[in-house]
Amino acid sequence: MNAHTVSRRQAFIEFVVSASNRSMMIGAAALALTLPVFTQNAEMQQKLAAVKQSLVLNKQKLQKYQWYETTQLNLKGDDKPATQNLCQYAPDGTVLKTPIGPPPPPPSGGRLKQKIVANKKAEMQDYMGDVKGLLSLYVPPNPQKMDLAYQAGHFFLNPVGGKMNLVFTDYAQPGDKMSITFDPASKKITAMNVSTYMGEAKDIVTLDVLMSSLPDGTNFVLKTVLNATAKKLVVTTTNSNYQKVGGL
Repeated sequence: MNAHTVSRRQAFIEFVVSASNRSMMIGAAALALTLPVFTQNAEMQQKLAAVKQSLVLNKQKLQKYQWYETTQLNLKGDDKPATQNLCQYAPDGTVLKTPIGPPPPPPSGGRLKQKIVANKKAEMQDYMGDVKGLLSLYVPPNPQKMDLAYQAGHFFLNPVGGKMNLVFTDYAQPGDKMSITFDPASKKITAMNVSTYMGEAKDIVTLDVLMSSLPDGTNFVLKTVLNATAKKLVVTTTNSNYQKVGGL
């Protein structure tokens, strides 16, 4: 074997070794980049699973209770008379609301004024019905929709102190946002914030939810503040006097 052939073979071997080393380096670099993403996804799945489990278990506990719901409307800076309902769960999981307290006084003035007031009241009631229907898509959060948001990449974690904010975007409709504050220590949701809209994006509706716990650990919505900017409407709802139905 002549010297030229030996030199070519040695160069080829050096090339193969060099290429192999480069491939190993690229693979190691790719693995190093993949591991943090895998770890982050595993953490996201773990936190999401904990919140979903908390929602399911807590709803089962809450269905044993009845409570009072007090609603206060403020329209264009003017407080309206508060209303109150006795609430409890129906067998199908929906909440039944029975009005309590005296009925609102009839509108004063002549027949024309009474008709105008009645029409405005009916319009506002229709709007409030639509708003409540919209917000029912968010509160309580739906575990299946939470999964869909995660799979679509519309979910991220935002640690705050010892708690964790789970943030969902495009959750119920394009451009919306829902944030759930979860306490891993107590395994409970402590607050929620929703930013969405009615029909058009300019008709912004926000909802702030404050949670609390009963003596047996059952989590419940203590207070909600709804702000419908386009209507200059603020609705504050407070839940109180939780009692087990039939002594369960």
